Amino acid sequence: MLSLRGDVHEIALVGAHCDDLAIGAGGTLLTLAEATPGLRVRALVLCGGDTDRASEERAALESFCPGADLELTVLTLPDGRTPSHWGIAKSAVHELSRRGAPDLVFAPQPGDAHQDHRLLAELVPTEFRDQLVLGYEILKWETDTPRPTLFHPLSTQIALRKAELLIKHYPSQRDRDWFDEQSFLGLARLRGVQCRARYAEAFVIDKAAVVFGGK
Repeated sequence: MLSLRGDVHEIALVGAHCDDLAIGAGGTLLTLAEATPGLRVRALVLCGGDTDRASEERAALESFCPGADLELTVLTLPDGRTPSHWGIAKSAVHELSRRGAPDLVFAPQPGDAHQDHRLLAELVPTEFRDQLVLGYEILKWETDTPRPTLFHPLSTQIALRKAELLIKHYPSQRDRDWFDEQSFLGLARLRGVQCRARYAEAFVIDKAAVVFGGK
């Protein structure tokens, strides 16, 4: 299995709902923030603005990206109806792409069964054309877990910390029957098995370029 290593100084995060980013890439965010003090993080969430969920999201991302230069925008689009607000979503993703030069972009994976997630999976590559886009998976009721193509191994400490922070920072989601530490650790263990690690997060990539022998 080929392993690629590279420096990451700035990332863009795009999610439909508050908690998507932490569920899909929380362990990777913890790892990046630990490895890069002052990591620049620009995050956009389409739904949950002007509600308690937005406050949850800010506190969560501050914990998942400790020491980072964090900028978070949470819009007020209706949950489950974002495709009917295509223009607003497109403009928001466009604006995010112009606010920096991220080394990596995290967005929903294109096979996600939730229409809000799929919309972002379609929009992000049209605005971030020169960045590697990692499509994260969101554990939920639908049987839409993907066949991932990129894995990020997590230490046991990071995997446990991710599960702990999810439960701590999203009290509004605790009544969901799948929202518990066993679920998050179970998926992380499965992805770890698939890349010969104890735990991992997995992503889907649509296209990537590799340059050999030069800058």
